[in-house]
Amino acid sequence: MEAGKRIEQCLTAILAPAALEGSPPRLLDAVHHAVFPGGARVRPRLCLAVAHACGEDDPVAAESAACAIELLHCASLVHDDLPCFDDAATRRGQPSVHAAYGEQLAVLAGDALIVRAFQALARAGERHPARLAPLLVTIGRSVGMPFGIVAGQAWECEDKVVLSDYQRAKTGALFAAATIAGAASAGADPAQWRALGELLGEAYQVADDVRDVAGRCDEIGKPTGRDAALGRPSAVREFGMSGALQRLRYLISGAIASIPACDGAGSLRELIHAEERRLVPPELSRRVA
Repeated sequence: MEAGKRIEQCLTAILAPAALEGSPPRLLDAVHHAVFPGGARVRPRLCLAVAHACGEDDPVAAESAACAIELLHCASLVHDDLPCFDDAATRRGQPSVHAAYGEQLAVLAGDALIVRAFQALARAGERHPARLAPLLVTIGRSVGMPFGIVAGQAWECEDKVVLSDYQRAKTGALFAAATIAGAASAGADPAQWRALGELLGEAYQVADDVRDVAGRCDEIGKPTGRDAALGRPSAVREFGMSGALQRLRYLISGAIASIPACDGAGSLRELIHAEERRLVPPELSRRVA
């Protein structure tokens, strides 16, 4: 089955019991609004791609890890968009959760998604119980502190921040979790896959910084110009536009070079190049040249 279909089916199955268990209807609607329709699902796709490259022998474990990571990502977007942070009215081309359902339900929806993610991850140990603990540690580390997405958001509240620390926590942590968890779900050594996730995560954040300056709202599905307005760390502010694009190309090349020798290396390279073209398409590169 194609990876995108696997991910959507898994996410639907993970959230379906909440309706049967009698969740407050508007909370349930807010949670679904946060998850569907999704974006590119690049993190779970990456997780599944690495699992496949490592000889995936437990599809349930791979899918559970991939979808847990996506639910945590969705939760972080719900919280990022709140008025106390980005105050973003749109996300993925539709009203953000707080704009559609109010701040209270947005906070609760984000919290519910975090809990649901770890409930989903529990399924990863059904066939190979010994693999569950490393997955829990890896994914838990990617969302907490000192190096997870919570820490990444918190760096925006500090007076001084090193750009690489900010990017590694806010974006790189979940990408690293995706590659490490993909390998771990297949029973492979995850250590050799960390560099791929970290480099891709930083590349993704640099691309996001470029699009925040040079993109259009209708292109990226969310407000632009927020980094400058909120005084946030940005690769464009630190390196300039041409320097940020050069940094992006360097990170993409490094990510591709870091792929361990495996049968799925070609597919992973194609995934990375496709994501690079999606994030910074040629017309955007020409616009900022």
